[in-house]
Amino acid sequence: MDNKRSIKKPLIGVIIFIVVIAAMAVLYNVFKPETSKGAKTITAEVVLADGTSNSYEISTDAEYLRQALEEKKLIEGEESEYGLYVKTVDGVTANEGNQEWWCFTKGGESINTGVDTTPIADGDHFEITLAVGY
Repeated sequence: MDNKRSIKKPLIGVIIFIVVIAAMAVLYNVFKPETSKGAKTITAEVVLADGTSNSYEISTDAEYLRQALEEKKLIEGEESEYGLYVKTVDGVTANEGNQEWWCFTKGGESINTGVDTTPIADGDHFEITLAVGY
């Protein structure tokens, strides 16, 4: 009798874990940002630490920001478990020793996704700013 009870508790835990993971997957698919297929033109403005900036108009069929920026050869970085970790933008590499990093915004608002999962639409304006300090 005790043996059956000791097997049931872990089994119930595993079932609950599977249900929670499945629910999270469904919620992600329901609420993930939608992409826009077809030709579009976006603007990428690169802002350096000294305040100077360069603006690039990008015509693309890409659905996500990373592909559009890579087509223009604007970004480079390292693959991580979260996607591309952008280290270099427009030939300027962030110096991690000085706590420099690239901040991505859209229309002046924070982006809560990485470049791999940020959808783009015609007319979008992205700012890529070299920020200092964590």
